[in-house]
Amino acid sequence: MTTPAAGFVGLPGAVAVSHLRVYDWEAADGFRGGTPHLHLTCSEGYVVTAGRGAVHTLRPGGFDTTALEPGALVWFTPGTIHRLVNDGGLRVVVLMQNNGLPEAGDAVLTLPPDHLTDPETYTRAVRIPDGSEAEQAAAARRRRDLAVEGFTALRTAWEAGDQRPLLDFQRAAAALVAPRVAAWRARWEAGAAEATRQTGVQLNRLASGDPSYLAEARLRARLPAARGVFGMCGRLDTYDTA
Repeated sequence: MTTPAAGFVGLPGAVAVSHLRVYDWEAADGFRGGTPHLHLTCSEGYVVTAGRGAVHTLRPGGFDTTALEPGALVWFTPGTIHRLVNDGGLRVVVLMQNNGLPEAGDAVLTLPPDHLTDPETYTRAVRIPDGSEAEQAAAARRRRDLAVEGFTALRTAWEAGDQRPLLDFQRAAAALVAPRVAAWRARWEAGAAEATRQTGVQLNRLASGDPSYLAEARLRARLPAARGVFGMCGRLDTYDTA
């Protein structure tokens, strides 16, 4: 297959980018913020642009609280359960690995185990229905509260020295997304893998003394394709960068 050498047409490295206004809804444990969840194949990064807060993370290696303030850069790998906490006006630019995979469901919320038994049960619990903004906000808050309940149970067990609930959650999350893996692979091959492959083509061209691909240079610009979407952690402005 011939690869255009001018460069990958998506954002650098095939990342996804969005603007996030973190929820300020208070949960049962007194923290205001988003919905705890993990990603199965995508690292995630935050660049804080306004406000203050924290990200709570839970892994088999432990629980951590990382402070967030303007200018902070934080990122974590797949499997890290994370929860954004809003202490006032928290806004974040979110960077996601493997553009297309997060949007295709590469996240599982920390719902209690009875909601993780099969994809249909899980989908009913996390779906944001069509309807008014008030109805969507209510659904987003309900699923956030349900995930906080599950997250609290996982953290409590871990702090008591019992990692089994956390490992059980990871296994349940993997089982929930298993039917999507083949489609994810196709997205990855057309995205991040293709971006890397094109860099290889360019390096080969340069090594052979052929910079002619530079004549194909292009520029692209986008405004948000959607604004104020109810996401897992807050209201999202998203971009179509495909």
